[in-house]
Amino acid sequence: MPSATVTKQRKTKQAQAHGVLRTPKKTDTPPAAFTSFWKFRIAPALLLTLMTAAVYYQVIHHPFSNYDDGEYLGDNLKIQKGITGATLRWALTSIEHANWHPLTWLSHALDWQLFGPNPSGHHVASLLLHMLNALLLFFFLAKVTRSTLRSLLVAALFAVHPINVESVAWVAERKNVLCTLFFLLALIAYALYSRRPNLPRYILVALLFAFALAAKAMVVTLPFVLLLLDFWPLRRIEDWSQPSAAFPAPQLPVWKILIEKLPLLLLTGAESVITFIAQRKDGAIGSAAKFPLSLRVTNAIVSYAAYLWKAVWPAHLSVLYPYPSRGLPVWQILVSALVMATVSAWVWRERSRRPYLITGWCWFLGMLVPVIGLIQVGEQGMADRYAYLPLIGIFVMVVWGLSSELAHNADRGLRRSAGVAAAAALVLLSILAWRQVRFWRTNLELWSHASAVTENNGAAEDVIGSLLLVDAMNAGVHYSSEAQAHFQKALQINPKDTEALSNIGGDLQARGRPQEALEMFRLALQYAQQDGLKSKILSQMASAHEQLGDFATARQYYTEALKISPGADGTAFVGFARTFTDEKIAKLTGSLTSRPTAMGYLQLGQMQESAGYADAAHASYQHALLLDPKIEAARAALERGSNSKP
Repeated sequence: MPSATVTKQRKTKQAQAHGVLRTPKKTDTPPAAFTSFWKFRIAPALLLTLMTAAVYYQVIHHPFSNYDDGEYLGDNLKIQKGITGATLRWALTSIEHANWHPLTWLSHALDWQLFGPNPSGHHVASLLLHMLNALLLFFFLAKVTRSTLRSLLVAALFAVHPINVESVAWVAERKNVLCTLFFLLALIAYALYSRRPNLPRYILVALLFAFALAAKAMVVTLPFVLLLLDFWPLRRIEDWSQPSAAFPAPQLPVWKILIEKLPLLLLTGAESVITFIAQRKDGAIGSAAKFPLSLRVTNAIVSYAAYLWKAVWPAHLSVLYPYPSRGLPVWQILVSALVMATVSAWVWRERSRRPYLITGWCWFLGMLVPVIGLIQVGEQGMADRYAYLPLIGIFVMVVWGLSSELAHNADRGLRRSAGVAAAAALVLLSILAWRQVRFWRTNLELWSHASAVTENNGAAEDVIGSLLLVDAMNAGVHYSSEAQAHFQKALQINPKDTEALSNIGGDLQARGRPQEALEMFRLALQYAQQDGLKSKILSQMASAHEQLGDFATARQYYTEALKISPGADGTAFVGFARTFTDEKIAKLTGSLTSRPTAMGYLQLGQMQESAGYADAAHASYQHALLLDPKIEAARAALERGSNSKP
């Protein structure tokens, strides 16, 4: 007699034969591998993308900033040609703005070709790169550690931390998000190489490193970062630790690990030399007299501690932190040094038990070395954009450190509370970042915020004054007492402030006091260091001489401006050409004083109009009609002028 199991199997086969019962297919139930991939990779990636978009979507409506965006895009005719052979040659050979970054130039050229002068497209491109960087960071950490939650938390901190807003919201800082893209791709390629070393995989790492360098030189420290990864989490160094269980890779003697980095160090050396040449050519490297070594060292120590503090408490973030040229308080230096030394001693003591601490800490310290100010470039004491990559090390320390403590605690309530606290922290950081992005809505708001949250920020005062002066001129007023107050404040902060002196001189000239303006311009020229600024001041001096009627001297200054910075600014070229017209205007005005004629005033008006003196041309046309009401050319010119006014 057949058993119940056999009978059941027979009935099942009969039902399948008659189509009553369908044989299950593999597609009816999702494979375990697919479910796992969705749960541990796709779903976290979607969450990360949504978080980033929620913070940064508003940048789509922001304009270009007046902080290098004009020089990089709006006034850069080479970029505005789009991707062409000429643009490619220029990008590869150009050393401008104290940098050699051909990939960054090509990125801007492509954006201009796609979006033109509309800033929305440029902002979207930077935002997409930042999103991609957050995703790559997550995928890299999850791959080499097999810890989805920890990797997601690190990537989320990177994505929404307010200190990273500057790198995303500022179009001219495209180089930061772009170089990070290739930096992270190089890390992923290196992880794959470490598991199965071969020449093609090594070449891929080197190639991605070269691309990162071609976007921004700051990533010259990548070979040292790879050494840190060899220690943890890859654990590739023989006799230093057990092989990684999460990402098994063959171990090698330490000397082979070091030799392996030599070709990459050659790229680091070459990029360092090119960058030094570029910065010296641009005049961006501060002299030892202006920034003595003792000041640079103490500022570096305090800046390290400041970056660490802003990672924990991201308040008073500014587009520009003024350099402490008058020195730093002794207590601040000592406290900063004590904090850095204490953390360094702690992570060294824990290097065996918690290897992620020393990797994260050295990542932070090492990646800041090129921009910490030991070789000072520019006028900033520190900058938010410099922390974009280095703070990843701190995020790793915090997330892995706290989660390891929780892993050894059996209290489930504590774990739930920690999860709630982590979510609350991310929400709070997102809100602060969203608020920080809003400061980039207008240039005036951006720099007013910088002035409010920093002390002795002369550069911010200069920019605010310039913006207020432009607003006044657009309203038909050539003077702004509010603007002058900011210029004077900048001059009080630094009596050698070239921008303030230049702007005060410009105000004096606009009020019809060219001789006094020239005195300010001479002082400004004396303190100017960068070629672009020298060219601007020489053009201002030429304009003042033009106003005085000394056209020969004006032409001389315009010529000097063009020699220093040919083609960088059209002001000098236009002014040089205008001096010839001005000479003719002066001669014709003199002859009309003794012998006025309607035709003479008509010619004078036409010359004045061509030179851009609309008000004077209007008066000359009216004078011509007074002398001869039948002169139709003057009447037509007046009608044309009135129709063109808003």
